[in-house]
Amino acid sequence: MKAAIITIGDELLIGQTIDTNSAWIGAELSKSGFDVSRITSVHDRRDDIIFALNEAAGKTDIVLITGGLGPTSDDITKQTLCEFFNTHLIINDEVLNMIEKMMILRNFPMNEKNRRQAEVPESCRVLKNAAGTAPGMWFEKEGTIYISMPGVPYEMKYLMTELVLPELNKRFTSQVIIHRNIMTYGTFESKLADILTDFESGLPESIKLAYLPASGIIKLRLTGTGADYNSLLKLINEQAGKLYKIIPELIYAEDEESLEMVIGKLLKSSDKTVCTAESCTGGEVAHLLTSVAGSSAYYKGSVIAYANSVKTQLLGVGEEIIEKHGAVSQETVKDMAIGARKLLKTDFAVATSGIAGPDGGTETKPVGTIWIAVASGKEVICEKHVFGNDRNTNINRFTLAALNLLRKQIIKS
Repeated sequence: MKAAIITIGDELLIGQTIDTNSAWIGAELSKSGFDVSRITSVHDRRDDIIFALNEAAGKTDIVLITGGLGPTSDDITKQTLCEFFNTHLIINDEVLNMIEKMMILRNFPMNEKNRRQAEVPESCRVLKNAAGTAPGMWFEKEGTIYISMPGVPYEMKYLMTELVLPELNKRFTSQVIIHRNIMTYGTFESKLADILTDFESGLPESIKLAYLPASGIIKLRLTGTGADYNSLLKLINEQAGKLYKIIPELIYAEDEESLEMVIGKLLKSSDKTVCTAESCTGGEVAHLLTSVAGSSAYYKGSVIAYANSVKTQLLGVGEEIIEKHGAVSQETVKDMAIGARKLLKTDFAVATSGIAGPDGGTETKPVGTIWIAVASGKEVICEKHVFGNDRNTNINRFTLAALNLLRKQIIKS
């Protein structure tokens, strides 16, 4: 079954608001076996909304619409829907009663704009919104279902989860779609695709492979389509098993799990602790490690050794080391990791020193160069990477490289 998504709002088109609604709706529809054939964002303008509705009409089984249901003058979705479905607005007493109770509960005065939110097209089926004041609306026309919902994400998610998806699942006998996401780090997309050439060519017709790269991490998404859930699940698990045999050194997790989450689990299960000593990453490694709930069980602290004086005075890096080899060197980052581990008394310490850019690079150490070290009770492992020229991208890539080296050393220990 085919679905289309229409998001309404000038703020989406000028970049003031990121359209997270479409991504969430698309993912949920896919889980239910629907094929999302198009996603369209349009201005809060009558002509644009009508055009998008006409484009979807007859080409999809369901059309999900978000946005433009607020109480202000620029929210014109309801009036435009009335025109499209040849109906008119009426006050829905049940919705009005819900809004009045909500205003009293929040100690807000009821005004005419609030009352207007109880207006709905007469021909629609009202979807009561317990998460907000704007109701959802269900229409049917010439074999297509149209569902209009508020643009506020938590209100839309409430309506989708509680009312829309259960009804759609009853109405449609959909094909089964299963996704399995395998997270990889340590190579680039074209090289990974080359490694997996034979794997891809041997995939069953019902299984597709997608490469989804983002800042050094490549998500491999296996998508299976079929009629029987159990048979399809077995097939997709077999293909995932082959990936684990082909690229075991690149796979670190599944299902959107981040490197920092994996590291947290490893440290907790082994009852180990970690600290960080960061120069070029400026605390980003520490930030990601501590973004995981419960990280206080294994994360001790950090030294942001941006200046060389901090490297020498706090971490014990010899001045002669920096003079001879430079701040961005294997020798310096090794001593940073050793010093941090000693200072903060942890099982592991990860250290970074590099040139994020746009300035500071040389012929031998260009912008994008980083040295990383991970110290443990057994050894100190160092890695050098050279990335690109963009400062923010480099900091992100430096951080992921540091986390991945830490992950590998925890497993190795």
